[in-house]
Amino acid sequence: MDSQLAIRARGISKCFGDVVALDGVDLEVPRGRIHGLVGPNGAGKTTLLGLLLGLAAADSGRLEILGTPVGRAFEAPGGVSGFVDGPGLYPSLTARQNLAALAALRGDGTRSAGIPARIEDALDQVGLTDVADDRTRGFSLGMRQRLGLAAALLTRPRLLVLDEPSNGLDPAGKKHVHGVLARLAHEGTAVVLSSHRMDDLEALCSEVTILATGRVVFSGPLGELAAENRELDYRLVTSDPERAHRLALDAPGIRLADDTAGRQGGEALVVRAPVPALDDLVVRLVQAGIALRELAPVVSPLEAAFLALTEQPSTGGRETGQHGTARPGQEAARREAGRHGTARPGEEAVRQKAGRPGTADPRQEAGR
Repeated sequence: MDSQLAIRARGISKCFGDVVALDGVDLEVPRGRIHGLVGPNGAGKTTLLGLLLGLAAADSGRLEILGTPVGRAFEAPGGVSGFVDGPGLYPSLTARQNLAALAALRGDGTRSAGIPARIEDALDQVGLTDVADDRTRGFSLGMRQRLGLAAALLTRPRLLVLDEPSNGLDPAGKKHVHGVLARLAHEGTAVVLSSHRMDDLEALCSEVTILATGRVVFSGPLGELAAENRELDYRLVTSDPERAHRLALDAPGIRLADDTAGRQGGEALVVRAPVPALDDLVVRLVQAGIALRELAPVVSPLEAAFLALTEQPSTGGRETGQHGTARPGQEAARREAGRHGTARPGEEAVRQKAGRPGTADPRQEAGR
């Protein structure tokens, strides 16, 4: 395995009875990178995360984690930590006691050298020091997510796998979590996280993999999703909306997607254009003496690509494409999105292994 890769998967498939959860998935995640995993409900994300954490085993394909081939046993190599479908906690214990119990379950023991200090450091990193002695049964969803991250940090992971880590977080909690993940990546830890929050992924991830019905329809740098020849909708707010409207109508490559003149102060204009045409429009506005006060995509490039690559065809989705990675805009990727339907009942088995807050065996969240 390439020593720079934390994960190398080739042709990974996983079925639950007649349900195909993963179908020939390829994935590479370098060390020191934050890699996003996105897809509609039932796409296979939970199953893939479960494989990485050793909560399930692939039926076929080759998976190497941190340089170690992963076999059929439900066990991940050392240095892997994280949680799937929310961290499992003891509701009757405090946050500090939960972390101590997790350390003891791994055989560390709370009296071992450095363990108490590591517990305090983990609580501090995720911003839970002030509630360290509160019982977790009263924790909000966001607080439980942060405590789950603290539990994963106790193992000093080289690969961190997180399922919806920003779920339920307020702005302060999100800031803490983002800071922790960015620091870990800077120090060489590979982070794989799934999320439905496209803004979080764009803020954190350098690369992303999009799944649709168990297959990879895109995998690569975020920049590739904003290819210059792809059209996006952009919202423009200018000092002279009427003149901006006229210039937009005359500009090559620009289509008026929505004109909100008369609303929101009469300043907003929405145009649909590829990047070069948008750049040309901005130059025209400036040369005409029109101030550009706001320019932003209505839908982010990641969200636009996600919708394009995972939408279900109205014809029912006959398979015509090939296995492997598709690029944004390729019709083959859209056709593949309908191959197996949307139901993924087998993923529930992985979730049951991973546990839910208040009921799970916390060893699964503490890593190995």
